[in-house]
Amino acid sequence: MKRGRVLTTACVLVLAAACGLTSGSPMVDDVEPGSIGRGEPLKGASLTVTSKEFTEQLILGAIMGIAFQAAGADVLDRTGIQGSIGAREAVKSGDADGMYEYTGTAWITYQGNSEPIADPRAQWEAVRKADLKNGLTWLPPASLNNTYALAMNRSHYKKYGTKTLSDVAALSKSDPGAVTLCVESEFANRADGLPGMEKAYGMSVPANNVTQMDTGIIYTQAAKGSCTYGEVFTTDGRIRSMDLVVMADDRKFFPNYNAAPEINSKALKKWPAIAEVLDPVTAKLDNKVAQELNAKVDVAGEDPHQVALDWMKEEGFVKEG
Repeated sequence: MKRGRVLTTACVLVLAAACGLTSGSPMVDDVEPGSIGRGEPLKGASLTVTSKEFTEQLILGAIMGIAFQAAGADVLDRTGIQGSIGAREAVKSGDADGMYEYTGTAWITYQGNSEPIADPRAQWEAVRKADLKNGLTWLPPASLNNTYALAMNRSHYKKYGTKTLSDVAALSKSDPGAVTLCVESEFANRADGLPGMEKAYGMSVPANNVTQMDTGIIYTQAAKGSCTYGEVFTTDGRIRSMDLVVMADDRKFFPNYNAAPEINSKALKKWPAIAEVLDPVTAKLDNKVAQELNAKVDVAGEDPHQVALDWMKEEGFVKEG
C-alpha cells in the first residue's frame, strides 16, 4: 500500500537496523533562515530525518531536513526506508529524530484500532495521546490527507455530473451499467475499501463492473474512460496531470491519513525549537500542494529532494546561503 499500511514481514521480524536504517548521508543544502529558523535555534544539533520510500514521503522527509538545516542543525538524511515499520522504529528507537507520518497509519496499523475516527483533529489527538507512551510526540498535523477516493475523467464528469460518493451511489441505482470501477485488488477486499464503501453509501456494484488492476494502470484507464471511476489516492500528482475529478467522501467513510511530524520525544525535549521550526511548514501542506509536488517527481521526473528545496524557497521558508 502506498501509505505503508501493510507491515513488511521482514521488517517486523528483524531489528530496525536490518531494514536499511544504517545508511544515510549528510544533507548539504546551502540554505539560510527565511520565515523559519531565524536565530538558528537548532544550532549545535545533529538530527536525523527518515521517511518511507514512496514519492510523497521522500519529498516530506527532505522538507523536514531542509527546515532543520535552515535552523542551524547538521542533518543526516536517512529517507527512503522500505515499508512503514522501519522508518517508524528508527524514530521510536532514536536512530532517527523525526519523520512525517500519517495519522490513519498510526491509528490502524501501529496502534491496532479497527475503526477510524471521522474528525481529522480528533484522529490526530487520539494518535498523539496513544504514542506518547512509545516515546513519540506528534506535532500539529497538515490538512494534507493521503486517503482513498474515486475519480473520473472530465468527459464522464460532464456526462454523469456526480460530485460525491452519494451521487455515485444514486447513479448505481438509477443506471447500474454506468458505474464501472477500476480498483486495486486490496481495495476490492478491504473493510475500509470497496466493501465498506458500498455498505456506507448503500450502493451495490455488480462484480462484473469491477476490474482489479495495479495502481498506476488505474489512473491511465480512468483518464481514458475505460472505467467510469478509478480508485485513487487523494494527493497523487496524476490526479492533476490527467485532469481527473475526485468524488467527495460526503459521509466521511474513508480514514483520515493526515501527515504530521512524528518526533522522538527525547530529541524534542533536548531541542524544543523543532516544533516552532516545523509548525509553519506543516500548516502549508495541503492536498493541492502535495499533488503539485508529487507530479513534479512522478510525471515530470524531477528529483524529490530538489522539488522539496524549490518549494521551501518559493514559500520563503528558507533562502539560499
